Amino acid sequence: MSDAKKTVEHLLSLADVKINGSRRFDIQVHDERVYNRILAQRELGLGEAYMDGWWDAKRVDELISRLLAASLLDKVHITPKLARSFAKSLLLNRQTAARAKRNASHHYDIGNDLYERMLDSNMIYSCAYWQDAADLDAAQTAKLDLVCRKLHLKKGMTLLDIGCGWGGFSEYAAKKYGVIVTGISPAIEQVKIARKRTKGLPVKILQKDYRHVTGKFDRIVSIGMLEHVGSKNYKTFFDKCGRLLADNGLMLHHAIGGNRSVNVTDPWIDKYIFPGGIIPSLTQISRAVENKFIIEDVQNFGPFYDRTLMAWHANFVKSYPELSKKYDERFYRMWTYYLLCCAGAFRARHLQLFQVVMRQIGPSDVYTAVR
Repeated sequence: MSDAKKTVEHLLSLADVKINGSRRFDIQVHDERVYNRILAQRELGLGEAYMDGWWDAKRVDELISRLLAASLLDKVHITPKLARSFAKSLLLNRQTAARAKRNASHHYDIGNDLYERMLDSNMIYSCAYWQDAADLDAAQTAKLDLVCRKLHLKKGMTLLDIGCGWGGFSEYAAKKYGVIVTGISPAIEQVKIARKRTKGLPVKILQKDYRHVTGKFDRIVSIGMLEHVGSKNYKTFFDKCGRLLADNGLMLHHAIGGNRSVNVTDPWIDKYIFPGGIIPSLTQISRAVENKFIIEDVQNFGPFYDRTLMAWHANFVKSYPELSKKYDERFYRMWTYYLLCCAGAFRARHLQLFQVVMRQIGPSDVYTAVR
């Protein structure tokens, strides 16, 4: 047995995972080179080796949940190559307006056909609210309504939807609450569908970066946007929100959150899924809004993202026979790994889902939180 295999076997044992074991979370090795690859490249090596078919597991989500719960990454040394990559991320602003547009295109413009089949009927690509819901459609509708109620929307209000995606929330808020919506996204394929979805409603969809928006809005919402802002730009983002938000206005930010403050992301996710994406912590959010906004309410329903991701995965697998005409086997393994890894991360409570309601500092009534 090679030294690399012995090391990986020992690390896995700390999470009660066996090589070629019989349990559904045990790792099945198909290529012995995987051990050196994992030790040399950590998360990147593990993910790429899966894409290449070097290993499998019956339940990748359960495997990843166990590895994260055991904090195995902290026990694998960072190589000089990875250290250089991390240093580059720290020095560069990878979420400038120009780069943000390219980053968004990398993920959101790969094909609406994929998202139409994977997501719910409203194409909501963020954590659903499963409190009283039995299926994905109901859970996503419940999330949209929860956001509207937290914002205390009233007919005739103006609302800015930053990172509006395919227009699902903009459509819902305009239809159900009678608000006038401006939605923005840098991804052209999202904008096309969002415009079709909201045709005939008091909704304007713009292909635009948040830094270039002007005007005043009674309410601001961002759902799944903060993850794309980048740690170097949190202050810029919230300063811009402050200039756009009307006096005594409310805003809500729905975002994946980390348990600790970081300035880099998982290298596999960065390379293949969300280039430039950074998961903020509550500390980073709080620091960015300090002395600018009052934080009125924070809700964490991170475990609901596990269930959401597993629902997306089931839809993706079910639809793949048709999608396979366009997306090859390597893409299938990449996308499956992405969805199941993220589900495992939320299951281990390695990641959270925060909804944060804020208003500008100044005299105001007591904010009544809803759930």
